[in-house]
Amino acid sequence: MGKTVTTFLVDGDPQGTQYASISNKICQMFVIPRSNLAYLNEQSKLQKPAFYILTGEDESTKPQAYIGETENFRERVKDHETKKSYWQKALIFISKGADMTKADVQYLEYRAISEAKKADKFVLNENKQTPKAPNLPEYQKDSMDEFFEDVKFLASFSGCTIFEITQPKEKHLFHAENRNCKATGFYSATGFTVMKGSTVAAETTPSFAWKEKRKSLIQEYTNNKNGKLVLNSDKTFNSPSTAASFCIGRSCNGWTIWTADNGQTLDSVYRKQLE
Repeated sequence: MGKTVTTFLVDGDPQGTQYASISNKICQMFVIPRSNLAYLNEQSKLQKPAFYILTGEDESTKPQAYIGETENFRERVKDHETKKSYWQKALIFISKGADMTKADVQYLEYRAISEAKKADKFVLNENKQTPKAPNLPEYQKDSMDEFFEDVKFLASFSGCTIFEITQPKEKHLFHAENRNCKATGFYSATGFTVMKGSTVAAETTPSFAWKEKRKSLIQEYTNNKNGKLVLNSDKTFNSPSTAASFCIGRSCNGWTIWTADNGQTLDSVYRKQLE
């Protein structure tokens, strides 16, 4: 079923301050770069109960995030501005209808931390403990569950994949076996995902172009089991070739390296589907 999303770019910049909502829904998302926090002074609606996500990067190979709730984001962010150095952007979710209660936003925080940890796309160093779900009446819990589904949709719409769990289609699993690598993955709209449990090559060829980046990924995403490097979680790459190169430890064409059980290459399944 299609959805209509209305987005307003406050300063005309697609990377700048903006807000968005889904037609006939009460969830509204504000996206505010750290460089434009002065915008909060203009928005009284952001001085009410809200659920929010701070996103950014540091030296880690995974992006970082902090998930929180507040009764006044404008005041709460002052503390984050002085104590958290990594974040670059805030995603703030409010209700366009009646103001949410403290218990409402606490419930959204509980749902968000639980699902973000399950997706394991972002480092959540400051959300190590998942809060307990507050006691909400059943009708209100149902309402907040529906609201959270819109939160996930709008976050993804803005390019934040913190809640996304990409599921493979069983018939479209592909494999790569080369240089002590035995990996399995699948192709989707987000890129090529190498699946947990895949074994990757320990060494790279002398001409391999991104040795240091691969080394960092190896340290974060693999465990050494009986002398083999085994992925401890799914890892999505922007392209099949990057995924294959990471697994095998040499530059290669992922479109021909990844093959299905029936021998078909990724290229023949996806690139030639319109021929």
